[in-house]
Amino acid sequence: MHTRHASCSCGQLRLEAEGDPIRVSVCHCLACQRRTGSTYGAQGRFDRDKVRIEGRSTEYVRVGDEGCRITFHFCPQCGATVYYLIDQFPHHVAIPVGVFADPDFPPPAFSIYEARKHGWVSVPQDAQHAD
Repeated sequence: MHTRHASCSCGQLRLEAEGDPIRVSVCHCLACQRRTGSTYGAQGRFDRDKVRIEGRSTEYVRVGDEGCRITFHFCPQCGATVYYLIDQFPHHVAIPVGVFADPDFPPPAFSIYEARKHGWVSVPQDAQHAD
């Protein structure tokens, strides 16, 4: 089974995820744009029991548009978000695609909040699209 490695910018907070993600998605909501400093957030979701986390993290809790709590874990040293937990999916860990630093990471199969997508951003045609 393939093991994927991810870490923050300074390497203090890192994780290993076994196997392929069970879901890869991009979110164009304004909160993800602010959190990432980019035009969208991209995440791979993994079974929680297949992820091993090492290092210290600081938490930031945000309540989503539909009332679900999301707990972001970021490095207290460099500030990079390395993973987050979504109360609605307690058996999963969401990991920002960028922390894997892997250009071969699987493409997104889901694209959400597309009503807030920047017009010049392209998403794979075969992904499921939702406003």
